[in-house]
Amino acid sequence: MYDYKKLENFCKNVFISIGCSEEDAALAAEVLISADLRGVDSHGVARLIGYVRLWEKDRINPKPNIKVIHETPSTAVVDADKALGLVAAPKVMDIAMEKAEKAGTCWISVKNSNHFGIAGYHAMKALSKDMIGMAMTNASPLVAPTFSKERLLGTNPIAVAIPSGNEAPFVADFATTTVANGKLEILQRKNENAPEGWVQDRDGDPTTNASAVKEGGALLPLGGDRVHGSHKGYCLGSVVDIFSAVLSGAGYGPWAPPFVSFLPLPEKPVGEGLGHFFGVMRIDAFRPANEFKQHMDNWIKRFKSAETVEGEERVLIPGEPETEMEKERKEKGIPLLPPVIKDLKTLADKFGIKI
Repeated sequence: MYDYKKLENFCKNVFISIGCSEEDAALAAEVLISADLRGVDSHGVARLIGYVRLWEKDRINPKPNIKVIHETPSTAVVDADKALGLVAAPKVMDIAMEKAEKAGTCWISVKNSNHFGIAGYHAMKALSKDMIGMAMTNASPLVAPTFSKERLLGTNPIAVAIPSGNEAPFVADFATTTVANGKLEILQRKNENAPEGWVQDRDGDPTTNASAVKEGGALLPLGGDRVHGSHKGYCLGSVVDIFSAVLSGAGYGPWAPPFVSFLPLPEKPVGEGLGHFFGVMRIDAFRPANEFKQHMDNWIKRFKSAETVEGEERVLIPGEPETEMEKERKEKGIPLLPPVIKDLKTLADKFGIKI
């Protein structure tokens, strides 16, 4: 178990070591640790060494000039200049909230970026302003569309954060695949099999091999197969790809750059870097914010009081398990698997930083 503040400071020092400003390093570390705190271990410090390796391949610019290249009062396109997505995404959300203050809503598409951590962190930035936040991103092509064995989409997550009054906010944060690739990486570290419906092998056949994607297979869209609605997951992932990349000028579909540094960038790229898409809606652009939040409390209470099926204690509200996990891990610390600890020690030795 590791104290989250010490881990956050370690991550900050690593980002400073690769050339980030102290402000950007602190921001990137905060986003990264937020994933571990919320129980999304696949997107936390386990990813740190991956960002460093991308920097070593000159795919991450530690001192980017993040700028708006096209805008209207309620929309924008941002060029992230190869920034850490952990830095670009929250900065773009700030722009979106500023525009939404004036216009009521704002939508921004981003190009030339990198992996931005957990989508929920960025969507939740809007909560403090009594706004609804949305965040999505395309990702490395590891997902086969329904009926295909080609990898054409990423896990392409969607996050929506909605404020409430006295209740914890509603925060939906999910991949548009049956499972995020990071969950497979955790199973690989534990030497365990994957559940049915998560992956297929290189021939397109179902498998429980957690290393199937590494061996040429693919992740499956949300639903797993056509009978269980994988076409709907395919649709959701496609929408994210189009909003994030086709709309902004980023690499889309199979041309999205891989997160792992050992894979080459796509030949004949159709855009620049990864793409993100952010939305912010000011609640009082629709109805008084306090009135809305009272009704959100009522909505949440009613769903939490729903009659459960046999063997289950309660109905959960999106974001509730993560809120509880964050409280627990801030008190007790963050558990790390041995391979992750090994990676962190490698970085500590590389940059001369204590962990």
